[in-house]
Amino acid sequence: MKGKTKLIVRICLFTGTAISLFFVPWILVWAWFLPLPNTVQEQLDEAIGHGFDGMIVYVDEGGKEPAFYAGGWKDKEARIPADPHALFKIASISKLYVAVAITKLVYEKRLALDKILVNYFPELEGKIAYADEITIKMLVQHRSGIPDYTYIPSYWENPPNTSEEALELIFDLPAHFKPDEDYEYSNTNYLLLEELISKTVGYSHHQFIKEEILIPLKLENTFSSLVEVDINDVMSGYYVGHPHDLTTVEYGMLATAEDVGIFLRALNDGSVFKEGEQEIYSSIYVYEHGGLVPGYQSLSKYYRDIDAVVIQFINTTDFEGYEWNLSQIVFNRIERILRKG
Repeated sequence: MKGKTKLIVRICLFTGTAISLFFVPWILVWAWFLPLPNTVQEQLDEAIGHGFDGMIVYVDEGGKEPAFYAGGWKDKEARIPADPHALFKIASISKLYVAVAITKLVYEKRLALDKILVNYFPELEGKIAYADEITIKMLVQHRSGIPDYTYIPSYWENPPNTSEEALELIFDLPAHFKPDEDYEYSNTNYLLLEELISKTVGYSHHQFIKEEILIPLKLENTFSSLVEVDINDVMSGYYVGHPHDLTTVEYGMLATAEDVGIFLRALNDGSVFKEGEQEIYSSIYVYEHGGLVPGYQSLSKYYRDIDAVVIQFINTTDFEGYEWNLSQIVFNRIERILRKG
């Protein structure tokens, strides 16, 4: 009897293992364990072989001239090769710029991190749960509990035309947790912060970011919207299974990889800040970020121990697939190549 039981257990284990192997995302395993290429360009070419349409990488290593890499297509229908100087929709990387702008206003005492949301937006009381307890710092750190408007199905089915319409999507919804009791990334936090910047300075938060960040750093290839650019300068974006190029869809800030790299170095070495501002920033937000919208995914990081900034843009996405995970594997492999020297 014991022998039969052991046999049954072994069969069950074998069957379970076989089933689990069937569902393993082998593309990720393959991408991770392939022999590491000798150069960043070879890694890009390999990544294109995994199914990405186009890719840009910018590397700024201290003491060296910045390096630009590209692979695949900028526009696959027109057969235009990827351009390392093309504009790209940076999505949530823009949160770094917003957090710097908030820092500057806090340093100038035009905002206070411990003030609550209704101090600045009294009209939100009763519309956003715990609006009378959520502080500005909680918004910056994604500790507010406010639902993310991009997770509301109607956001994608019938995209809002204004920030106000986007915010209305989460009115009267329950909080995901009480303020400061947990962490949950929510785009609504930064929509509110953008509105707060505009309300505080009396004009667009985009203009404030331009005056306080872009102009001082001489970032002439960073823009707030598609309306500011020549659409031919923008890298095409593709969503797996979607038949159309997403270039003309508005998703906020655009920049070249070089401009993002210059900003990221300035953020990490402190040169984007005036004296006293960086201490505030370090207490509230991060020094690296990624971005993801349909057709566009990006990663940005500064490796302090090797003094290297790496920016990676990829113009293929699939929220139901493994493209985001694959992009992170490629990014990590680029880091390993740089460390090899």
